[in-house]
Amino acid sequence: MKEKKSKEIMTAKDVADYLGLHPLTVHRYARQGKIPAFKIGTDWRFHRKYIERWIKEKLTCQARAQVVLNTEKPQS
Repeated sequence: MKEKKSKEIMTAKDVADYLGLHPLTVHRYARQGKIPAFKIGTDWRFHRKYIERWIKEKLTCQARAQVVLNTEKPQS
């Protein structure tokens, strides 16, 4: 029996399920260039590798922002 592999190319619904977002939010992010995506005809498609890289970049940016906020000293 064949082991089910995770899809390399994902639909907007796949990405929405993966990220816990509504599919329309995923479409809007794709249109706005906020998430890595490409079109095949009128349909948006997403490469799993680039989605995972995008997530890591977002987490890294958030961690950096948190460090900056934590290291800023209040002015007396």
